[in-house]
Amino acid sequence: MSDSSGLSSRGSEAEEAYRNQRGLDTGSPYSTLGPTVRIVGTGLIGASIGLALSHKGFRVLLSDPSPTAQALAADLGAGRIDDDTAPDAIFVAAPPDVAATVVAEQLKRWPSAVVADVASVKQQVADAVRTLVPPEQLHRYVGSHPMAGRERSGAVAAQADLFEGRTWVVCPQQETDPQAVQLIQELAHATGAAVETMPADEHDAAVAVVSHVPQLAASIVAAQLRDLPDAAIALSGSGIRDVTRIAASDPMLWTQILAGNAAAVAPVLDRVVEQLGAVARSLGRLAADSTAAEGSRGEVARLISDGQLGHARIPGKHGAAPATYATVIVPIPDEPGAFARLFNDVGDAGINLEDLRMEHGVGAMVGLVELSVLPGVVDRLRDVLEDKGWSVHE
Repeated sequence: MSDSSGLSSRGSEAEEAYRNQRGLDTGSPYSTLGPTVRIVGTGLIGASIGLALSHKGFRVLLSDPSPTAQALAADLGAGRIDDDTAPDAIFVAAPPDVAATVVAEQLKRWPSAVVADVASVKQQVADAVRTLVPPEQLHRYVGSHPMAGRERSGAVAAQADLFEGRTWVVCPQQETDPQAVQLIQELAHATGAAVETMPADEHDAAVAVVSHVPQLAASIVAAQLRDLPDAAIALSGSGIRDVTRIAASDPMLWTQILAGNAAAVAPVLDRVVEQLGAVARSLGRLAADSTAAEGSRGEVARLISDGQLGHARIPGKHGAAPATYATVIVPIPDEPGAFARLFNDVGDAGINLEDLRMEHGVGAMVGLVELSVLPGVVDRLRDVLEDKGWSVHE
């Protein structure tokens, strides 16, 4: 392990408190003050990890096959260009189809370092690593997946707070040294992420449903817009925007992700296709003869009802149990300072906003802001905003 004295401004007492707060073993040989971290791949995720850790005082070394990408990440403050200093930990931020190869290269080159990949597919990468390295190296390999991203890519889109409040899944293998797992958990915590630990196959099965199939669904719905007349597109509202928001994602990256997790995604898609097929047949019967299509409306209603039940299971604020909020809709002029005035008026009422969303009005320079609050304060919110001159709708 490298001598990390002077690498962090936290100091020994602050570092001890930091570790105790997270239940970290202060006696771990990997838990040196301010470990040196090497990042291989300086795109959005790699550069964001570098920014987050650099801001916390860690020494971060950057490496990328592209000298330009590497230099850009360094210029943005994600770390300094790799100078062959021996690292304590390595994050491989490479595409899923090459992540295992890069992991194997790093394990071989740095025999004392813990190596973690951050690919969004875990089991396929882990299986490939196992075939590429000798068994005695596997104890230093940790699979992980920070569940954060943006529609934009590259170091120029990186953010130091990209992982704040986001889940970072750590997926150790049977051979992984617990102290290596602890080091990656510590570094993930240092970025502001909430760390979860689970087996790789369970991770892949989960993200197939909560991430990968939603991407496909968004892309399929958005694809229906390609040949729609302009007059029809002009009718777009919050529903189509909500459903298709992630459809702007990178096709190459998502092809790699979906191919890498095909075994978990395919059966989920089969269930989706089966349910859509049943609804399509029911609607077809209704279209042919709405009076004779017995049971067809029930099929449609069951799907919508099952969707309600599923949606209700999505965690609420800060990972707490889902809560039911009351909402009011406030038209807001499209002009500087309008948002600030609205939020100040809500704050003056002593009301906490639980959530908000905005839809741009059609044919007018206004936006429709949907404010979500606890049901017990909705009447007071409405009265205060109307007294301040706002138009309020429910």
